[in-house]
Amino acid sequence: MVTLRKRSVQLSGHATSIALEPEFWSVLEAMASAEAMSLAGLIGRIDDARSGRPLASACRLAALAFAQTRPR
Repeated sequence: MVTLRKRSVQLSGHATSIALEPEFWSVLEAMASAEAMSLAGLIGRIDDARSGRPLASACRLAALAFAQTRPR
């Protein structure tokens, strides 16, 4: 059984929580590090670009896109 991990972030001055699988959090942390930004900053950028898609889904897709571009 997969356990989701919840994290709280501030987006546009409002607290929100996102529940993702630990593997997605790991990729998002690597993505933030690679772009020299905080995880909250990265999630804010994802939030700004998500075009109505649920935030958790947008985070998963951003993590997937980042992972696909990384050398294996």
